[in-house]
Amino acid sequence: MILSIKTVAGLLLAALTFTSLAQQKLYFFTEQYPPYNMTDDGRAFAHKADEITGLCTDVIKAVIRETPYDSRIKLRNWKYGMERSKRKANTGVFCAARSPEREALFHWVGPITNLGWALFSLPGSDIKLNSLEDARDYKIGGYKGDVMSNYLIEKGFNVELSDSSQMVPRRLQLGQVDLWVTDQLSGPYTAADAAELEIKEVLTFRNTPMFLAINRDTSDDVINTLQSALDKLRNDGVLAGIEQAYGR
Repeated sequence: MILSIKTVAGLLLAALTFTSLAQQKLYFFTEQYPPYNMTDDGRAFAHKADEITGLCTDVIKAVIRETPYDSRIKLRNWKYGMERSKRKANTGVFCAARSPEREALFHWVGPITNLGWALFSLPGSDIKLNSLEDARDYKIGGYKGDVMSNYLIEKGFNVELSDSSQMVPRRLQLGQVDLWVTDQLSGPYTAADAAELEIKEVLTFRNTPMFLAINRDTSDDVINTLQSALDKLRNDGVLAGIEQAYGR
């Protein structure tokens, strides 16, 4: 079969484009936040993807496998990953909430998963909530600076703040608060780690989609390729399988 000059040129262009894409290095940062992102041994830092697991991390790893890029995942504190992603092209941070304040700072790939805003009680509690309004009669423990705690405060709920997320389940255990507002999946991990405490989910009242936030100087080709890979994984049921593995 004889190929036309136009066909050969097209094949060469495609090969060169793929090679160019493959030569680009992408760097993705995340934080220790079980079960979304975590190291196997609980360390707050990790330099390699195979040292990091979690719901969001597993999704990003699956996306990477669908793309031609040389991609690295590192676990640091959240501020470091966020600031680096603001400054450097081909650098991103996950899982990030797509807030109005952040919208123009990044390109956005997602959603990767959702954070469930939940209220927890002690296992033996008889508290039952049919809606968020039913929680107005209770004292709610929250983490200072947390978006869920701030939301309830703005709505006029009785929220008592602690300086550390690790302190809130201890206060719940001591009876200093009736409920704890935290993420639906991470709450049980934090409670077990901080106080060896089992907790009971009483109500999930809101969901926030989470994204991979990527530096604005990253090319549209990279963003579109990552988004297409994520969409394919969602359509193929891979994302649902990952979420199911983590109890969602």
